[in-house]
Amino acid sequence: MHNGTVPDWNKMWETLQGAPLQILIIVITAVIIRWLSVRILNRVIRRMAAQGRRERLGETRRAERTQELSEVLMNQRRQQRAEAIGALLRSVFTATVVIIALLLILPILGINVGPLLASAGVLGVALGFGAQSLVKDYLSGIFLVFEDQYGVGDLVDLGEAVGVVEDVTLRITRLRDLGGVVWYVRNGEILRVANQSQGWVLAAVDIPVAYDENLDKVRRTIEAVAEDMYGDPLYDDMLLGRPTYAGVEAVSGEAVFIKIIAKAAPEKQIPLTRAIRAQIKDAFDRADIRVPMVVRPFPPGAAGQPPAQ
Repeated sequence: MHNGTVPDWNKMWETLQGAPLQILIIVITAVIIRWLSVRILNRVIRRMAAQGRRERLGETRRAERTQELSEVLMNQRRQQRAEAIGALLRSVFTATVVIIALLLILPILGINVGPLLASAGVLGVALGFGAQSLVKDYLSGIFLVFEDQYGVGDLVDLGEAVGVVEDVTLRITRLRDLGGVVWYVRNGEILRVANQSQGWVLAAVDIPVAYDENLDKVRRTIEAVAEDMYGDPLYDDMLLGRPTYAGVEAVSGEAVFIKIIAKAAPEKQIPLTRAIRAQIKDAFDRADIRVPMVVRPFPPGAAGQPPAQ
């Protein structure tokens, strides 16, 4: 009985040394290559993200020039961009390794891959003609990610819809407008992107003062407010650089309008303009600078407009 069992084990071992062993080697090699590729990719992505974290928002005040400020703020987006690119490349590497492994395993199982490749080529041509819009969407999605045109959380205008980006895939972009409506925009249909969350935005404030006020006094008061806000850590998350006294914007019989401009962090334009108005109002009260009552004409069709006589 023992002598009858030994040849069976030998035959089984010879069988295992054939196709199963080759398939096992291919699978193990594919897993190792995928693991090494992802490991190297993750290390590169972490390095890119670390470079983007070197500059904090409060440190951007050192960059007084517009070009320097833009470079600093774009570096801060590297982490988000690196993660998006990393996810895309990991998917591409995984798909490539799996396809190559299958092409190596199928001949071992006795399946001729020649006709399959020829059929895949014909099918690819057919799909290329029948699914041109789908291919266009995917290619556009790849460029959107690599060029960092926008990311999750950005306030964007895509032409058809304006809102906050909630998700970006290779085929579609999902965003929610200010009314809470969710929009699904195909990436291939996006012809232009207006991103209000990338880099910085300009906050402009017009302040009226009495016509007979001393403009030098007004300028010194506003510059003192700008210096105080520039050094106050309370405004670290919204103010980029020192507010600037831009000069006289307009003159009327009742007031002189002074413009103040400041670079604001993304999506912080409105809070910053309100803070500047509040600080200037307090400073004008202390300096006894009068702000006149400005009577503006009603726009056509505005609520509360006096009836036509």
